[in-house]
Amino acid sequence: MESQRADGADTTGSADTAGATGATPSGADEVAAFSGLRAHLLAVGYRLTGSLSDAEDAVQETWLRWAGLSGERRRAVRDLRAWCTTVVGRVCLDRLRSAAARRERYVGEWLPEPIVTPLGAARPDDPLDVVVRDDAVRMAAMVVLDTLTPQQRVAFVLHDAFDVPFEEVASILGCSTAAARQHASRGRKAVADAEPPPRESLEQQRQVVERFLAAVVSGDVNAVAEILHPDVRLVGDSDGKARTARRVLVGAEKIARFAVGVAASYRPGALTSARPVLVNGDLGFHATAEPGEGRYRDLDERVDMVVVQNGRIVAIYDICNPAKLTRVPR
Repeated sequence: MESQRADGADTTGSADTAGATGATPSGADEVAAFSGLRAHLLAVGYRLTGSLSDAEDAVQETWLRWAGLSGERRRAVRDLRAWCTTVVGRVCLDRLRSAAARRERYVGEWLPEPIVTPLGAARPDDPLDVVVRDDAVRMAAMVVLDTLTPQQRVAFVLHDAFDVPFEEVASILGCSTAAARQHASRGRKAVADAEPPPRESLEQQRQVVERFLAAVVSGDVNAVAEILHPDVRLVGDSDGKARTARRVLVGAEKIARFAVGVAASYRPGALTSARPVLVNGDLGFHATAEPGEGRYRDLDERVDMVVVQNGRIVAIYDICNPAKLTRVPR
């Protein structure tokens, strides 16, 4: 049977149409079939781009391409999940390439857009709750993916995480199958070399975060430093639109002094209004904007999360670029 490739070209036996599932449903059934893939496709798009907005756009573009096919071409697609995964991969590769140009103009460090969800019972009907259950979308893991080239990221994520055959990856990248394998291998090695520590329980994370915030508010630099790993890293992301560290800070004492100094610049009690949330499935907090008074500075809205290992903080991510906080539930 003639099949339809994800880029719209006709082909026979394409990897994105392998696996018979019967005739493609139509009408309400077709919408339901695509809706059932939404969490999966969001996960693909987010891991490829590090941007929730780009992931959502890629899913929407995939739906438009699917809806634009003729009935005959839809029936030729034997595996809707594989077809949609491939389309999302193609769309996200274009986004990654354009993002590289945007980052050249970015002020300071760049972090992935956080996926912020409320604490409490999981909501199985919310695709984002499904996405963040995967350890691979933890902020620390996403930061590692950001170190890969677009080709390495697409090859590694699509093949290793979502089982897209290398032949199809090569088609997406416009390279040979051997080159696609090489891109994936290099991405795999980079991720393995920088693998984040295992996720601590939420209760363990909560205890450490509460101790950290209390120490920072108290102004006790030594107490803050005791909670930090000697090689802790602090990464801020503001694009110059809010106050945070412009460069990556490394070391317990340096970060403790920085955190205490920044907290002292806000009016007393400003940080105590921060509420706990889940940030990519790990515990963090969301602080709303608070006006300063007198000599105190305004507090910019921000989402912070920490990576905890053996009772100490090994990484802090401070995201206060307003463009990356538009989807924070309030």
